[in-house]
Amino acid sequence: MDQYQARFDAVASHMPGLVYQCAQQPDGSIAFPYLSDGCAALLGITPDVLQQDPGRLLGLILEQDRAAYLAAMQASRASMAPWNWEGRIHVAAWDDVKWISLRASPRMAGAVLLWDGIMTNITDSKTAQLALAALRSHSELVKEQERAHIARELHDDLGGNLSAIKMALAMLTQRLPAEPPMLAVKAAYLDSLVDRSIDAVHRIARDLRPSTLDLGIVAALEWQASEFAGRTGIACRARIDPAIALSDEQATALFRIFQEALTNIAKHAAATAVSVRLRQVADTLQLSISDNGRGVAAPDRLKPDSFGMRGMEERARALKGSLTLSVPPGGGTMVSVLIPLTPCMPPVSTP
Repeated sequence: MDQYQARFDAVASHMPGLVYQCAQQPDGSIAFPYLSDGCAALLGITPDVLQQDPGRLLGLILEQDRAAYLAAMQASRASMAPWNWEGRIHVAAWDDVKWISLRASPRMAGAVLLWDGIMTNITDSKTAQLALAALRSHSELVKEQERAHIARELHDDLGGNLSAIKMALAMLTQRLPAEPPMLAVKAAYLDSLVDRSIDAVHRIARDLRPSTLDLGIVAALEWQASEFAGRTGIACRARIDPAIALSDEQATALFRIFQEALTNIAKHAAATAVSVRLRQVADTLQLSISDNGRGVAAPDRLKPDSFGMRGMEERARALKGSLTLSVPPGGGTMVSVLIPLTPCMPPVSTP
């Protein structure tokens, strides 16, 4: 037995991280029966110190990441599924903050729940991932600014020119002789062509950036819900708290998430009703879009071409928020977006 333990220790010592075993007693207390030598390199404390005081691990985790750590542990215990978590720790020995990844498999040993797993330092990859996300967020911001600029140019310049052409054409039509009648027919055709062009300019400008966004996120979401219902025939009921103020960047990102969610519903959900809710929940703003359709299967979210969902998640992360999918009462799909309130988003009083 000692020979096998020695071999295991030798293998564990060469693993790029901390190999560990975590035990949770029926009373909820935590212990670490096994910790490899990688403990000191990763956490800044030796295995014997952490074994004597298991609570020190939770103390290393940054306060804002502890809830997710505990939630992941509880979810693993409840379902006996793997315990997966990524978060930040502060290593006092080096006054350093690291990103770590925890991966562990649960098993029961009598009344004790054991997790066998590994913790690794993912700071470099996480930093690169965050930098790439920041770059994508900046690219989206530049793209939205360019869309707004083009929309204004279309509406003001091209739309204005077409309106001037329509007025000039009307004046010329009044002066046309009665004969031959073909001239009046051609003038009427040109007039209808200008009308269609004006409608196309307004539609393209609206698709690039709805002018209702200039009136705030409340007006924009209400308009989009009404437009969606009229276009698809799917009932769309919106309940939106008044007096919600967002920065232009936040309002645009939230609006684009809403648009993409409605597009997914129209294409895939086979729904007959959609419910939209925008409200303040504690110190966050919550947007939820629920439908009564067929729902989204978990494998569908992992498809390589699932760009719409990924784009929604990235927009939520760019707002320092999160996006989740769930099943509402009665079935279907609920998309929930939570973003933190900031000084430009004053708290609102909900009735």
